[in-house]
Amino acid sequence: MRTPPRPPCSEHAVDADRETTAPEELDSLWDFDDPAVSEARFRSRLVGARAAADPALLVELLTQIGRAEGLQGRFGDAARTLDEAEASLRSGLDRAHVRCLLERGRVRNSSRQGDRGVQSFLAAWELARKAGEDALAVDAAHMLGIVEPPDQARAWNDRAMELAVTSPDPRARRWAGSLANNMGWARHDAGAYADALALFESALEARRRDGRPQEVIVARWCVARCERSLGKTEAALGEQLALQAELEAVGSSDGYVLEEIGECLLELGRPDDARPYFASAFEELSADAQLRAGEPERLERLLALSLPVQTEP
Repeated sequence: MRTPPRPPCSEHAVDADRETTAPEELDSLWDFDDPAVSEARFRSRLVGARAAADPALLVELLTQIGRAEGLQGRFGDAARTLDEAEASLRSGLDRAHVRCLLERGRVRNSSRQGDRGVQSFLAAWELARKAGEDALAVDAAHMLGIVEPPDQARAWNDRAMELAVTSPDPRARRWAGSLANNMGWARHDAGAYADALALFESALEARRRDGRPQEVIVARWCVARCERSLGKTEAALGEQLALQAELEAVGSSDGYVLEEIGECLLELGRPDDARPYFASAFEELSADAQLRAGEPERLERLLALSLPVQTEP
């Protein structure tokens, strides 16, 4: 659990031409599993930012509120929040400007507008590189790796990874695991499973170095999922069962782990054993509004596989 940042101090004057907020302070407020809670945290800081006359903090908080609104599907609200952020920009606030560009691009991508944010991400990349904001530059390149066509996307992912591993900024270096994961899925989707496995294993190593237990679990899941694609289904099942046992030991569960256990058992010719896992996976994953909207056929399949096979009387 991250420690909440100190409240802004209003006892000292702030130089409006200088950025005064530490990026780690904003990072500490994020819970990407609950963007509504994150939004509330950012909003709780707005009063202090306005009282302290801190334009950099104000703009950066607004960009993160816009991002949280976008993650909740409130794209109109997000656009208006980003309009306010951009109107509050001043000369010299390069990092705040980069954040405006990044979040504008993310909203355009998520809401499927126009160029899906490509121009905003390109501008964010250029400004972040010029300003020496390596972590934000990696973020911009990683987004270009998502929105650009496959050949260009691969080049942007390579560019992002090169900067992440060579940057002196620890926030940039922490991107290595996410980038390896994204690159792994790109290769997996292209059917290059051996390449994908190497990238997923690299992502797992990075997650372990970072010491992020939840992300280690996700990285292990990705390795096992790729092993199934490579035909190593017994090994994949063993790892997914191990993950489920570890989660149960701390009173938790994960629908995606349950789903994969079911898929492995099904491939191994054990549909009766798979059925309760598919049922549990459906129960958990059907509560995810984004999954219901984006992949209804996946949920329909889980439900169908969870039902007993009907036999003729």
